[in-house]
Amino acid sequence: MTSTVSIRIEAPRQPEVERLLAGSSEYSFSLGYPPEACFLLDVGQLEQPGVRLFVARNGAGDALGIAALVEDGHADDEHAAVYAGRGELKRMYVDEAARGLGVAGRLLEAIEADAAARGLRELVLETGTLHLPAQALYAKHGYRVIPHFGPYVGEEYSVCMAKPLASHSADAEVASLHP
Repeated sequence: MTSTVSIRIEAPRQPEVERLLAGSSEYSFSLGYPPEACFLLDVGQLEQPGVRLFVARNGAGDALGIAALVEDGHADDEHAAVYAGRGELKRMYVDEAARGLGVAGRLLEAIEADAAARGLRELVLETGTLHLPAQALYAKHGYRVIPHFGPYVGEEYSVCMAKPLASHSADAEVASLHP
């Protein structure tokens, strides 16, 4: 099935993407996290400069999953040094019907290649303590648990992870986005 999955950078404000964002939010809240412990970017935040939304689609064009690369992280004055040379993975979500088909792994590969081509040296992410399948997926793909960073410092429901990136050329980025 993964051979029929394509990954492209797309605009977040479209019905299928908004459906996946809603599913992501519903899933997070269903696990019992308090609202203040959910650091979910909304459509408006996903439209900001420095944010690239990756959408996985099947051969029929149906959106199966999403993930965002935030190139400048939370690069306000307070956290700018924390994000220098890093990108943050946000809003990774695969529709329940598409889970187990390799979609999440393909999204990770595309974002990692894009981030490396942009000169980022590391990807960081925050997931929840109750998101055990997500933690397992990230570990399987080479992410390691790190101390809380930026806005997640002191958050009891947060698990932060990181992965160093190898340098890629712009050709690798294009190849990963257009299989």
